[in-house]
Amino acid sequence: MPHFRAIFLSLENPMLVYIHVPFCSTRCRYCAFYSSPLGRGVDPVSSPAVRDYVDTLFMELAHWGDRLGGSPVQTVFFGGGTPSLLPPRVIALVMERLGRYFTLVPKAEVTLEANPESLRGGHRVAQYLEAGVNRLSIGIQSLDEGMLRMLGRPHKAQDSLHAAFLAREAGCANINVDLMWGLPGQSVRQWLQTLKDVMRMSPDHISAYGLTLEPGTPLELDVEEGRLMLPPERDQNIMFMEGAALLEQHGYLHYEISNFARMGFQCRHNLGYWEGEDYLGLGPSATSTIGGRRWTNPASQKAWDVRTREGSLGQDVEELTPQTRVLELLMLRLRTTRGLRVKAYREMTGRDFVRDHQRLVQALHENGLIRIRNGYLRLTRSGMLVSNSILSNLFARTREVLRHGLAPGARPDAVPSAGGGSGSLGEALLAENSAAQTSPVSQPGQGEGQGPVENVMAPAGVLGHKRKPARKEPEIRAVQWPRA
Repeated sequence: MPHFRAIFLSLENPMLVYIHVPFCSTRCRYCAFYSSPLGRGVDPVSSPAVRDYVDTLFMELAHWGDRLGGSPVQTVFFGGGTPSLLPPRVIALVMERLGRYFTLVPKAEVTLEANPESLRGGHRVAQYLEAGVNRLSIGIQSLDEGMLRMLGRPHKAQDSLHAAFLAREAGCANINVDLMWGLPGQSVRQWLQTLKDVMRMSPDHISAYGLTLEPGTPLELDVEEGRLMLPPERDQNIMFMEGAALLEQHGYLHYEISNFARMGFQCRHNLGYWEGEDYLGLGPSATSTIGGRRWTNPASQKAWDVRTREGSLGQDVEELTPQTRVLELLMLRLRTTRGLRVKAYREMTGRDFVRDHQRLVQALHENGLIRIRNGYLRLTRSGMLVSNSILSNLFARTREVLRHGLAPGARPDAVPSAGGGSGSLGEALLAENSAAQTSPVSQPGQGEGQGPVENVMAPAGVLGHKRKPARKEPEIRAVQWPRA
């Protein structure tokens, strides 16, 4: 592979590493990630599938170590599935191989996703910390027993409280919890009470995701056939608006549509995605984007193993076009509260963003959906509620202005820096929070007028509920980013 070797050996900037661990005890009823349920009560240590996975993962690490050897790595994220089903000694071996083939930067962030019930047992969290993990992301989702059963979660509410306690007791200084809102049968009062109960656990980071009804999942079928009812759209809006306000009142900065953190505890791995940094994906179904080239591993453990043994990983590469890079810049930066640095658009296109989108920008500003300050354009909280519609219009206009190519001096292959602008991320968030809108607005149905480009990697919007599209156009498809 001389072509790839020449490309990859030129890597200089620190990259992100995502490791997909596909195993879980049982598949949740809303899950569309590639996963391999082992079954309740099955010991992962004795599972042939898990042993084969670890062997193949080591081979894949060696494969990329040969092509990217010595490249700096700033974050590692074990996502799944349920990565905490892997014994701590396996995580330690993976971290040892990563350190052998790559250069882990000082104080690299290493996140392990965990289900609450998988952290039972005295010293397991401490062993993960000894293995190199320094950030735990606990998939609580809900503290209501009925909601947990409806979602198909394998744990009880008490397991979540116990897991958070054990993590702190073991000395974990960086804990995230995942929550879901907009669940069938959930009221605004229930959601706000869930947030209050979770904040008593004192996590450092809270990810609050609107439920996405993924096609073909049991939960989607229940809703489609009327066995379950989603909350009214007005209630969903209030859940987002009042939930975000409540979290901020208790010191959690709203730094991305679905993510809140105490100062200094933003997820560095996901910030890297949103800022367009290179990332290497390992494991079945994992996606990589390096040097403007993107590829995805087979979504099958057997096919991934075959590709790894053949040494043919990363050969089915998509070259990202200038238009795709620009659209992803808009998509990813506008998810964050800091927003889009307007100068980054000029650097990539050679064009003026406000001039290209003048009418749209003016309309959004007049309706309180965006703010422009110190060179950044950001969505207000009300704007985040209708982010899918805003992005659809931005995409359509951007495609139109780029139809005849980029302006002289454009550098679409450059990775736009976050820039200075409004100072530190925390300062930018605080400035935005003081100006945020507080009145809920109606969210148009997902799929309505969406889908300017099919191959744009688009994280799910704030309201992910599936609704029937108004027009037959391709959707902006949600890429499976790991949870924070």
